Amino acid sequence: MKSRARSSGADSRLSVRKSKAEKDPNKPKRPPSAFFVFMEEFRKDYKEKHPNVKQVSVIGKAGGEKWKSLSDDEKAPYVSKAEKLKAEYNKKMDAYNNDPTGGPTASGDSDKSKSEVDEEGDE
Repeated sequence: MKSRARSSGADSRLSVRKSKAEKDPNKPKRPPSAFFVFMEEFRKDYKEKHPNVKQVSVIGKAGGEKWKSLSDDEKAPYVSKAEKLKAEYNKKMDAYNNDPTGGPTASGDSDKSKSEVDEEGDE
């Protein structure tokens, strides 16, 4: 078992937690990978063939096994669709980052955490 360094007070560890940064509702969602593009189609087919299976884990495991068994040629349409979605996402992110009204640059926030900004100031 790993040993832990003890701080002066046990309560100090609890008060260190920071709240999550609020998510911008205008920020574009990340695109799905080729596997997730495949899983969208696979779920529909699997549910048609196995209507009694309601467990997500069973469907996920079956999809993972099927994905592993596919050759690169069989994966190609999903990879190409994922690349198209990623290109669209990159365009949306460029527009989002360069938008003077809605992007993170408008409020003065950057992608760097406060600690990274502080470290730059120390140099």
